[in-house]
Amino acid sequence: MLDTSPLTDAVDRFADRLRAAPQSRLQRGAAAEALDLARELALRAQRLEDPSGRAPERLVPDAGVFVVGDQVAVAGLDLAEALGALRAGESAKAPSEMLDEAVALVERAEVRAMR
Repeated sequence: MLDTSPLTDAVDRFADRLRAAPQSRLQRGAAAEALDLARELALRAQRLEDPSGRAPERLVPDAGVFVVGDQVAVAGLDLAEALGALRAGESAKAPSEMLDEAVALVERAEVRAMR
């Protein structure tokens, strides 16, 4: 089973920073960056959970600047669960490669959102 703790650690750190961020920072773009990340993480999880090739139907809603930390946390943990359940050979990419990509995605979003 793949150790997804690098992803959950990165997601938890960013989510905590978002929850503690002042409203002004969230409104200046941090919330939008976080929502984009949550949507991307959710899409990746949905694709892993349903590899049929159908377009994912569930989109993370824009529920406001004060909930994006929770949205990032939930979407990130969903992706971590999907990656952890993936067996080698079930996808075109190695699970460890997808994990590394997801961690980098979270880290880049955090840098953009919190600068």
